[in-house]
Amino acid sequence: MVLDSNHILAVCFDFGDTLADEATEIKDGTLTTLRADLLPGAGEVLYELKARGYRLALVADGRPGTYFNVLTQHNVYNLFDAFAISEEVGVEKPDRRMFIRALDQLQIAPEEYSRTMMVGNHLGRDIKGANQLQMISVWMDWAPRRAKVPADPSEEPRFTIKEPRQLLDVIAALEGEAT
Repeated sequence: MVLDSNHILAVCFDFGDTLADEATEIKDGTLTTLRADLLPGAGEVLYELKARGYRLALVADGRPGTYFNVLTQHNVYNLFDAFAISEEVGVEKPDRRMFIRALDQLQIAPEEYSRTMMVGNHLGRDIKGANQLQMISVWMDWAPRRAKVPADPSEEPRFTIKEPRQLLDVIAALEGEAT
């Protein structure tokens, strides 16, 4: 599948407990993660999405070195086309500037935001932020570390998945709807 035939223009990901298992993080004295395990299937999903022609972005709060270290450790850093990291942007999610930074890097116009997807584990940050820009919100309900119930309608995800591989089914269904 080539990019021009995809309805979804880009897939944005949070990092902790969406791609990397926060319980396995080894941090240095500055709280930068040096290494961590990926969630089961996360690396394979990233490679599959890239093979299908999707542009990938990381939209994450935290230390810039963390993402480079872990994504490089698992040979997936170069699959990403854009990065919006809170310490570099100067705000944290759900601030719309985090998401817009990544979408601007991908050269996606505001009228096309509804054709982009945000996958994250935090209802109040990832899902709320994506929803405010009309992105397709996908909640990764994988780890026990975050709230499991939306605080209000702005935190309600369009889709819920329990593991990374299920994202491929969500995308296939959306692409099928678009044809």
